[in-house]
Amino acid sequence: MDALFDHHPPEGEPLPLVVSIPHSGTFVPLEIARGFAGPEIEALPDTDFHLERLYDFASALGAEVLVARTSRYVVDLNRPRDGAPLYPGRAETEVVPTRSFAGAPIWRPGREPDQKEREERLGAFWDPYHRELRRILERLRERHGYALLFDAHSIRGEVPRLVQGRLPDLMLGSAGGRSCDPRIRDAVREVLENGGYDFRLDDPFRGGYITRGYGRPSEGVHALQLEMSQRIYMEEDPPWTYREDRAAALRPLLRRALETFAAEARAHL
Repeated sequence: MDALFDHHPPEGEPLPLVVSIPHSGTFVPLEIARGFAGPEIEALPDTDFHLERLYDFASALGAEVLVARTSRYVVDLNRPRDGAPLYPGRAETEVVPTRSFAGAPIWRPGREPDQKEREERLGAFWDPYHRELRRILERLRERHGYALLFDAHSIRGEVPRLVQGRLPDLMLGSAGGRSCDPRIRDAVREVLENGGYDFRLDDPFRGGYITRGYGRPSEGVHALQLEMSQRIYMEEDPPWTYREDRAAALRPLLRRALETFAAEARAHL
């Protein structure tokens, strides 16, 4: 594999906006894949399937789009590099995961990554994605005076190990209001809240490392995370089929959310 991520440039008039898709990748180096615990893990069930297709309109809006190609089982780009917990007291996966969302071991006995391998993976996969994301945000901020980051995710609608009960359709994360100007966040919230889907703000997810680490309104970077239950655009069971009928209903709402993010930022910043 030549590239660890795809960087799609904006089409037309560029916006100060980057859409980050860190969990849709399925690339696993052969030597790492040999350590997988079995076929269920080899299928990479915790992937954010089809998000690049779902958001394929973003470049036409003027956004830059950064899409990771490496599986989150190799390294999780939305976890702190030092492994610090995002949700203390709750179950969560690590920056170099050892268990799936369902709690199943990812690695065969004796093939669990040790500290040396973890550092190698971080250097080879985590660092390049974040260098590129920082570079884009810095360039946008220099050109426009501010930068917007929209971190796109999806998850199976029921993941009991992580969250009890059925997840909402749409979950907007703003680190409790710290990662984005509240006027801008609330405008995006209003769009999503009135889109015909079950919606929550900062519950049960407040944003991962990308939202919390880069979203610094005082420094001109405003970040939001949108987590969504996969049932609203795809089948949640293998082979995880993309549902064009469901996606067709969802995509206009996602488009309005991105347009509002950019328009409100332009109005207030």
